[in-house]
Amino acid sequence: MSIAVSRHSSLDSWWILFRVGNSATGIFGVFLGAVLAIKAIPEGEIALITSLHAFSVFSFMCSWNALNDYLDVDIDRVNRPERPIPSGKITLLQAKTAIIISLTLSFLSLAIAGVVASDTDGGIESWMPALAIWAIALTLLVNYESSSSISLGLKDRGLPGNIAISLSVGMVVLLGAAGVFEPYNHRAWTAFTIGFLFNLAREIVKDVEDMKGDKGRETFAMRAGPERARLIAWLILIVTLTAILFPFALGIFPKLHLVLVIPSVVILLMVKPKLFGCEDRTAQMMIKRSMQLCLVAFLVSSLIH
Repeated sequence: MSIAVSRHSSLDSWWILFRVGNSATGIFGVFLGAVLAIKAIPEGEIALITSLHAFSVFSFMCSWNALNDYLDVDIDRVNRPERPIPSGKITLLQAKTAIIISLTLSFLSLAIAGVVASDTDGGIESWMPALAIWAIALTLLVNYESSSSISLGLKDRGLPGNIAISLSVGMVVLLGAAGVFEPYNHRAWTAFTIGFLFNLAREIVKDVEDMKGDKGRETFAMRAGPERARLIAWLILIVTLTAILFPFALGIFPKLHLVLVIPSVVILLMVKPKLFGCEDRTAQMMIKRSMQLCLVAFLVSSLIH
């Protein structure tokens, strides 16, 4: 019985370290980008490339999440002692090894996708934007997490750090489009833009929510103050609302499909009273739900075109 409990606890600790649920959203993002680009579910070799890209993103996000905990261990010992590393459930050496393995798996998966792509009509040249997107994401990771002299140290620079995180999230959709040889597809870039804006607003609100536990960090909320941070987040959401509606006016998505984004828009508008009522947790969760509904609407629109 004690062995079973120990194994269960160990699995839970790794699940938490990698933030598996959060990392799995990257899989959806890749397939979303692919479907948006070709207006169909990928098949054959294209489906294999898309699946390899999805696994690459999942592994990359697991590595990034674990690295975040690895570097924040001293802060977490004070603010979040129950986390896997400060609690001793996972050692620093184990975490470091897992970070290296997961990042290696991400690259290997991407490399295999390149090999598969070289045997398709698109060829390796048409697939190369996918490698560029992955490299940009890695650059963001290094410049966000690293505190070395050659790094920009974005994690402790407030808004630039929020932008870096939001860009990396949005690029998942572009990687999906690149996997079907459509890296410049308008629908994919629309989803990227909207995902970036949603995530940027949410990251700012999350910083406001975490102000008490972020002592020692220079977040945007700490620099600007919670009231100003909430205002900036709401202004970004107004821009997001415009970005949601514009693609239908421009014909990127059929105008009749505008009805599909109504639930997302309604929830987005409901964020304002929660945000300025200092209900930061509720506000950032509503932002997340609005984004999810919007992206699902784009997915459905592309499939029923």
